[in-house]
Amino acid sequence: MDAPLEAQVDDLRRYLRGHSVPETLTLLADHFPGRASFSTSFGLEDQLITHFIFEHGLPIRVFTLDTGRNFQETYATWNKTLLRYGRPIEVFAPQAASLEALVTQKGPNSFYESLDNRKECCHLRKVEPLARALAGQQVWVTGIRAEQSQNRQHMHRAEWDAGHRLLKVHPLFDWTWAQCLAYAQEHGVPVNPLHQKGFVSIGCAPCTRAIAPGEDFRAGRWWWENAAAKECGLHDTAERQGLDPVVERMPGQG
Repeated sequence: MDAPLEAQVDDLRRYLRGHSVPETLTLLADHFPGRASFSTSFGLEDQLITHFIFEHGLPIRVFTLDTGRNFQETYATWNKTLLRYGRPIEVFAPQAASLEALVTQKGPNSFYESLDNRKECCHLRKVEPLARALAGQQVWVTGIRAEQSQNRQHMHRAEWDAGHRLLKVHPLFDWTWAQCLAYAQEHGVPVNPLHQKGFVSIGCAPCTRAIAPGEDFRAGRWWWENAAAKECGLHDTAERQGLDPVVERMPGQG
């Protein structure tokens, strides 16, 4: 793969077709030595990819974004993963000065007040650290699966990420939730206990809730926002409907 990085997407899709997850990750490690990274948030899919990387001793960098607002269950899963595999997970945190300025000006829960505020918080805690984590990389490995949402069904196993100027690869793209869970159980992969409480998509604790049966995979993320705004990313005020997420119990939270 000597062509410019962006021009390699189609070839990469062909190369990866029919390959197992370990084979996919091995190919990436071989063709992009020192330039392939995997981002984990310690959900089920990410735990499987971490398992494949560590168990096969692949030279793929594993990192996480510690937003400072994660669930304790997520931190516990992180620690269990370190003990299970004995391999480091690199940490990227928000820039202290920027975060201090935001909280000083708007308080710790400004993300509940408007869509703009929520996106501002996400930018400081996730987007900017991710940009630092991916700087100089050629491949970003993720745990995205097609089954997770309708939007993701239109994606491909390998894509060009124009924002970060790199290849984006989803080794578990064709796996189902049941397959992921069965594999984790069979191979003793540490699983985030939040999954047993109805959480399927796991993010920051104030912005994630369990979902009810039949709800969309992403329904538990930023649940207080207008669904259309959440989908389209419009910068309008989130619909609060008089509900204070800090003090009033959310659906699926017992």
